[in-house]
Amino acid sequence: MSWWGKIIGGTFGFMLGGPLGAMLGAAVGHNFDQGLKTRPAGSPYGHGPDQERIQSAFFTTVFSVMGHVAKADGRVSEDEIAMARSVMQQMSLDQNQTRVAMDLFNQGKHPDFALDAVIAQFKTECHRRRTLMQMFIEILLHAAYADGVLHPHEEALLKDICAKLGFSSAHFQQLEAMVRAQRFFTGDSRQSGRPPTAELLADAYTLLGVQPTDSDAEIKKAYRRMMSQHHPDKLMAKGLPEEMVKLATQKTQEIKAAFDLIKENRPD
Repeated sequence: MSWWGKIIGGTFGFMLGGPLGAMLGAAVGHNFDQGLKTRPAGSPYGHGPDQERIQSAFFTTVFSVMGHVAKADGRVSEDEIAMARSVMQQMSLDQNQTRVAMDLFNQGKHPDFALDAVIAQFKTECHRRRTLMQMFIEILLHAAYADGVLHPHEEALLKDICAKLGFSSAHFQQLEAMVRAQRFFTGDSRQSGRPPTAELLADAYTLLGVQPTDSDAEIKKAYRRMMSQHHPDKLMAKGLPEEMVKLATQKTQEIKAAFDLIKENRPD
């Protein structure tokens, strides 16, 4: 049974403690809160790497921190709210899940949102799984770009979150460039029978994190690494919620489309 299924079914053995549990409990309601009170004693945040607990931690952290990042530039724009709802639609959340996700988003906007504690628990719950934490950062970057611009306050906040999760500044810059390129490059951007624009081809290289001067072998290696990092089955095995598999699948499709475009336009 999925983590969400266990919530609505009243099975609370896996449930979170700490700030993530408090936020999710407030969003879900009384039944979840009662489950927290009956959770077995142990570590502050749970008892072992239960898949359902990792999934609920990911879900809770994504939407609450998304709200916090949206507020970083002083106000939450309509574009940012629309982006949050777009992510929920891509995940095919049902009405109750969407309500919980929006409640978490709104909690993240509060001035007293405990970002440091939330990120620290998220890192603990994920067991420092870098591919999972990287997917989290990519989702936040997409949300930050919802209004077309990565504002300085948003960028500084995301860099701080990356550092707390153990990613270097250089790694953040690479992820930011990749997400920026993804905003303009999609599989349907290619028009069959017509040469791609210079901008589209440049976005394809940026998306893969390579340069036109790199060798074919280097580009193929980067492509395989990115496909492995974003493989939906691998991410699910590490704790990505089932609801977010569509996001990972879309990313692999974009990565493959970028690689195919580059291959077709490499000099002989």
